[in-house]
Amino acid sequence: MNATVGPVAINTFREAVRDRVLYNLVLFALLMIGAAILVGEISIGIERLVIINLGLSAISIFGLVMAIFIGVGLVYKEIEKRTLYSLLAKPIRRWQFLVGKFAGLLLTLGVNTIFMTLGLAAALVYVGGHFVRSDASILVAIYFILLEFALVTALAMFFSCFSSPMLSTLFTLGIYITGVFADDIHGIGEFTKNPAVLAITRTLYYLVPNFHNFNAIDTVAHGGAIPFSLVWQNTLYAALYIALLLVAGSAVFSGRNLK
Repeated sequence: MNATVGPVAINTFREAVRDRVLYNLVLFALLMIGAAILVGEISIGIERLVIINLGLSAISIFGLVMAIFIGVGLVYKEIEKRTLYSLLAKPIRRWQFLVGKFAGLLLTLGVNTIFMTLGLAAALVYVGGHFVRSDASILVAIYFILLEFALVTALAMFFSCFSSPMLSTLFTLGIYITGVFADDIHGIGEFTKNPAVLAITRTLYYLVPNFHNFNAIDTVAHGGAIPFSLVWQNTLYAALYIALLLVAGSAVFSGRNLK
């Protein structure tokens, strides 16, 4: 990692770890996984399905909450505390600061996801007594969730470069929800046959990140396999989109007057 980006990332990770909100979210996610065990015991014959479904959903939801609500404040807090000025006075460029913040938050999300994944694994062992071969797909689904976290973090940080935390949160949530239903929105345009509606829905479909592609929870919950082609396609898609957002955010942030 770049010599200037690395310290910013590590400092961001340390600040996030000290934030009690993170521990509360992880604890709540683990409690949700524990609740899945109780629901699974009630649902005779589909215990694993219920635990995997609720467990992965809990990891996804609470991770997204972290990514959005912490990501939108990373740049804003540094400006409000005026710590950004002392940082930029050192031999560090604004894009390096932004990339460091992104990497630090992504590291935080990764560590928290590991703890939540261990909680899910413990729940599966508790119910089934052992793992089965199809459980390997759970790790792929969690990898997709991490890609989703990275993309949402990049979105949140992009908006935070020129907007307030509240507006950045609304923008990020709006794009995320639109991306989750991107396929349905595109289908509505095709169904109406209206040229204006079709043009709008197609623009949204190709412009907004398609978060629906990262959702493999139902597939792995039912013991299905995830094709390797989808793994590299989602990886490449997320990497390109994140790179574009970081470049755009760096350009906006570099031209911003911080005085």
